[in-house]
Amino acid sequence: MALDTAKKQEIISKYSRGENDTGSTEVQVALITARIKYLTEHLKTNKKDHSSRLGLLKLVGQRRRLMRYLKKVDLARWNIIKTDMGIRN
Repeated sequence: MALDTAKKQEIISKYSRGENDTGSTEVQVALITARIKYLTEHLKTNKKDHSSRLGLLKLVGQRRRLMRYLKKVDLARWNIIKTDMGIRN
């Protein structure tokens, strides 16, 4: 699933740290979270879609690694992104 351009630009503008920032950890976590939410809703209606379930688990693992890195580097930014996105520990 690819996010549409408008939604992606909205997320990037909200969480970016500069004008051309598209790859910072916060932006990556926000984009992955949006994809996770989409796949979660998709799997509620399509229970037997195992390939999407595997992709969801990979995204969750990738987001967990990024959040672990962010926590190690800057705890304040980690707290902000965690509360904004509604991510549990």
